[in-house]
Amino acid sequence: MKRISIILILLFVLIGAQKPSTAQVYNNEPPVDGLFADGGGFTNTKPVAYPPLRKADVMWEKRIWRVIDMRQKINQPFYYPIEPHNHWRNLITVIMDALKEGTITAYDISTTDEFLVPLTYQEVINRQVDTMHKTFKRPYPPYDEFDSVIFTQFDPSKILRFRIKEDWYFDKQRSQLMVRIIGLCPVMMKEINGEEFPEPLFWVYFPEARPVFAKSLVYNRHNDAMRLSYDDVFWKRMFGSLIYKESNVYDRRISEYASGLEALYEAERVKNDLMRFEHELWEF
Repeated sequence: MKRISIILILLFVLIGAQKPSTAQVYNNEPPVDGLFADGGGFTNTKPVAYPPLRKADVMWEKRIWRVIDMRQKINQPFYYPIEPHNHWRNLITVIMDALKEGTITAYDISTTDEFLVPLTYQEVINRQVDTMHKTFKRPYPPYDEFDSVIFTQFDPSKILRFRIKEDWYFDKQRSQLMVRIIGLCPVMMKEINGEEFPEPLFWVYFPEARPVFAKSLVYNRHNDAMRLSYDDVFWKRMFGSLIYKESNVYDRRISEYASGLEALYEAERVKNDLMRFEHELWEF
């Protein structure tokens, strides 16, 4: 009986050894979350070159300052996603990452909007770190007071606006009224006693930032297959904005001589003047 059991065990072992091996082979490459591994081939994208321009061909020029409020529906692709995912990053994340890498330079905004004093990434972060000393009262007896230190770090989600500095000009060689964005400034909104106050952080020289923007995807609400970059959005003027200043002899903003509804009317007047100038060039 023992011999029969040993023979059966040997038969089972031999039959199992003849079965083909089905060991799992692991692939070291991570799975592709989508149709393409690089988000549609944007890693080597270059910005569209500016058309050649001669100083003699610029017969008219006007500098305009605008503000983009990312709480408006048309501007929400600048603000979202708050956390990067699926090759998408919001605009302030793209800028801050480029500042950290050294591919974009930040310029001080404390005295002027010109590109004069460069700032490092760490200097930009340190300016947003705030330490506040406050005295609180305990909610239980003996209701004594105690001091506390409130440490506030840089929060990119509080950047709700961007300022744009741009030059409108008429090129007589092409007979076109054209525009070039010169600078971009993120603005943090701070709440004090229930009121919001804008705090501009720094200026970025837009032509320098274009190669970075051209490689950064932005969400296209109409078609996921149509890849858009931040450079495309600015180039095609796919954003809503409000004019807050035009070049003038007093170097003042609209808010300095108009408020409320009058300030909105004044901003519309400046925009309509640009359109009227182009229209009257071809009026017979």
